[in-house]
Amino acid sequence: MITLKSEREIQTMKDSGKILSDIHVALRDFIKEGITTKQIDQFVQERIEAADAVAAQIGYEGYQFATCTSVNDEICHGFPSNRVLKEGDIVKVDFCVDLNGAISDSCWCYAIGEIIPEHERLMEVTKEALYRGIEQAKVGNRIGDIGHAIQTFVEGEGFGVVRDFIGHGIGPTIHEEPPIPHYGLKGKGLRLKEGMTLTIEPMVTTGDWKMKMDANGWTARTRDGGFCAQYEHSLAIGPEGPIILTKQENEI
Repeated sequence: MITLKSEREIQTMKDSGKILSDIHVALRDFIKEGITTKQIDQFVQERIEAADAVAAQIGYEGYQFATCTSVNDEICHGFPSNRVLKEGDIVKVDFCVDLNGAISDSCWCYAIGEIIPEHERLMEVTKEALYRGIEQAKVGNRIGDIGHAIQTFVEGEGFGVVRDFIGHGIGPTIHEEPPIPHYGLKGKGLRLKEGMTLTIEPMVTTGDWKMKMDANGWTARTRDGGFCAQYEHSLAIGPEGPIILTKQENEI
């Protein structure tokens, strides 16, 4: 069932999103060569709890960590571990914040030191694809308009769009209706209404978009070993356009 949020509910989700986005801002300086993905997870969990909020992913369908930390060819749901980040890596940090029942969800991609031009371009295209999708998230448009804008741009730049993992409705639980694919046909799908809250979170690959699962049953990675980038925002459909709930200060 799709729930339409009131102005008050959207504001509480924005408050949750502010906690989340401030942590992503802090991660810009924290993430560097030589740290482990487990240290990233601990940093995020401590910051969430210091804000009197809850790391919503812990315990969600049995997941044990505050974050998903997915490195290089890992598409999503990478387990935090003792893996040490090295120059040339890219890491996606995805997490959810629950503030008094208001959920926010955002992923950001971080480069470790200098990365090769192809991967730098991958990150640029993925971020641009996110905002092209967000531009279509307005009253009267259809879900297919979001996916079409993302897919045509990404594939036009020579990259692949992951099909197996998509955006979704959000609040008061992490995953709600409707599904938000990052591919599709313009003018098709459910019509967007004021008060809908959702995530847009394109996962873009340097090669083929097809995936395989690790033995842990959670972590997905590219089948051909290509790198993957991801950027995600939570947003609300406002009367005058999309309202980004997880916008970062001086967003980069």
